[in-house]
Amino acid sequence: MDATVENNVKPVRRSKEDKKVIRKQLKASHTLLKHEGISTAPQPTKSLVVANGGLGNGVSREELSAALKQMGEVDKLIMHPNKPYAFVTYRSEESARKAHINLNGEKLQCGENSVTLYLSYVDSVTCEEEASVPLPEGLVLVEDFVCSEEEALLLAAIDWSSTNTDVTAQKALKHRRVKHYGFEFRYDNNNVDKDKPLPAGIPQECLPVLQRCVKNQHIDIMPDQLTVNQYESGQGIPPHVDTHSAFEDTIMSLSLGAKTVMEFRHPDGRLVAVVLPERSLLVMKGESRFLWTHGITPRKFDMVPACDPQSFGDTTPDLRTSSNLTLSKRGTRTSLTFRKIRNEPCRCAFPSACDSQGAPPAPLRRPPPSLPCCHADAALLEEQYVHRVYDAIASHFSSTRHSPWPRVCHFLCSLPPGSVLADVGCGNGKYLGVNPELSAVGCDRSSALVQICAERGFQAFVSDALSVPLRAASCDACISIAVIHHFSTQERRLAAVQELVRLLKPGGRALIYVWAFEQEYNKQRSKYLKDQNKELPENHNPAENSPEESQEPQGKSGVHSSSHSEDNYRTVDNNQHVTDGKLSVHTNRTAFETKDLLVPWHLKDGKKRVEGDSGEGGKTDQQKEKSKKTSRSKATLDCNPATSPGFDYNMFSDSSLDTIAATHSSKPIPGCDTSQTCSSALKSEIIPAPVFHRYYHVFQQGELEQLCAQQAGVTVQISYHDQGNWCVILEKALNR
Repeated sequence: MDATVENNVKPVRRSKEDKKVIRKQLKASHTLLKHEGISTAPQPTKSLVVANGGLGNGVSREELSAALKQMGEVDKLIMHPNKPYAFVTYRSEESARKAHINLNGEKLQCGENSVTLYLSYVDSVTCEEEASVPLPEGLVLVEDFVCSEEEALLLAAIDWSSTNTDVTAQKALKHRRVKHYGFEFRYDNNNVDKDKPLPAGIPQECLPVLQRCVKNQHIDIMPDQLTVNQYESGQGIPPHVDTHSAFEDTIMSLSLGAKTVMEFRHPDGRLVAVVLPERSLLVMKGESRFLWTHGITPRKFDMVPACDPQSFGDTTPDLRTSSNLTLSKRGTRTSLTFRKIRNEPCRCAFPSACDSQGAPPAPLRRPPPSLPCCHADAALLEEQYVHRVYDAIASHFSSTRHSPWPRVCHFLCSLPPGSVLADVGCGNGKYLGVNPELSAVGCDRSSALVQICAERGFQAFVSDALSVPLRAASCDACISIAVIHHFSTQERRLAAVQELVRLLKPGGRALIYVWAFEQEYNKQRSKYLKDQNKELPENHNPAENSPEESQEPQGKSGVHSSSHSEDNYRTVDNNQHVTDGKLSVHTNRTAFETKDLLVPWHLKDGKKRVEGDSGEGGKTDQQKEKSKKTSRSKATLDCNPATSPGFDYNMFSDSSLDTIAATHSSKPIPGCDTSQTCSSALKSEIIPAPVFHRYYHVFQQGELEQLCAQQAGVTVQISYHDQGNWCVILEKALNR
């Protein structure tokens, strides 16, 4: 045993239970060093690291602080977002000693669960200055806009017991309840019928609040449409942009009953999480209303500032990096979203996102995107046609990923016991549990897929493959299965290889799989091509035999989708090559004619039923139809074309996306078994099944080896063709 660790865990007593605690503490110290780079100290200090005591373990600041304060006066407590550990510094070394002796191996009750704490000394704890991020332009949050008496009055005015749905267009949606006043958001045309106002106008109880909004210049004119959403704990709404042609600029949302966290995302990938306290008013104007998507991730706990922050003006605390956070259990939240019906076409300054200016409500046949010519274009293309897509199709995608590929399993099982493995682009985590003797961790850009990993008991986190937040030379092995072909430039593909090499220890190995241009190799056709002539059964779902199942071992990425058919894009004849710089849309189960293309993902063959609702931002909820085909796993067909692959603001109207937008959740809804389809008793409309388009660069023979050869200090041990994929195993030089 290392002398440093021996000193750190030297017990006062040597009972059987004490020895067990020491072993567990030692293991916790090794784990922190291996995965987080946290070194424990040989002698007692004022500061300790508390393993299992972090926000990532479901431990709130209040619960941990109460236990620590019993041992003495605490100077500071640092809890980083999503981390399974915390740091505490006491005012005196004696208090730290007391905590080290008495809290090691103790169970801490956290709600319905309990965790066992293991403490080790550390030399010092650095506390970075609290960072803030700018709010989206045009976004204003006014806290305590209504008092508790007004809140009670407004909640009482919403009569959920009413059975007359024609008056207020009340809906019992799968993920929340909604009520419409003034006008109903229609699902057959994804807009508001301005000639058919509802009998029930905005409730009288709301008028004083709206008059105050006008007086305080939050809005210029009285709203005439109200959508009431009621969210139980664990429910949310998918990311979306309110339909431009349906509503005027300013949209206001009043939060009642409980707080929540709403996430705003810019098309360029910027993400801002905003805490919405109870009784607060959120005002969206301009860019924040027309360009940024907003949504609420379905979960039962949010990470929020530990204390009420002072007014940040045009900024908000950065919840992704703050160390002064705690957990907030969600309660029942009711939001009142006020809008003004638009009677003229929208003339906003964001034509690329505007259905009035750039996309008529009917399905379009507009050109697909072009190949990127710079880093910014490449990042945007991947955001729209990779990252958003996989978030949208996560549940269905995961249901088609059952069996690990044999040669990938062989690589994983060849690693020595105790090896540290990083699966960069882990998807649903199907390779993380192949070899239980490994210390495996995964990462993926899709938070929805990472959530699936967590539910399956795997360690995974959200990360870009170009910048993985793990220490350099910390991994014995890395795998990148069906990831690098989603990067749209040579430079970015090389950067992905370089990041894998950075993570490897000297002598470490990496396995890389990419989709091959050559689907016929050594006179053998891949399963992808072999299946093209199979007689498919009626109700066959094309997605279930998509490239990723038959060809790609996994495949992950994107986020924009189309709510229409493939005809929304100009499909290039496979006998022709693209010469105008535009990406072609590949026809599934056929040979490739171009190296850069869009590949459709069909959620369901034929038609699909949806139920709509003008949600927190005027979006609709998509009902999942029960699968007609028995499979190894019945996946929910959640999809949000408005925020997923293949969706392009220039190519589709926002209103056409509304029909499906609210069905997608970046994480599975708690309480709903994602392996089962869910039904609704409501009548529903028929719409075409969504088709998502994902960007791929398929590799020609020798191209992957040439890419890896550009990285100094690595050797290609072996390269091979495996069922339509080019594969290499790299080894990092010992002197690197």
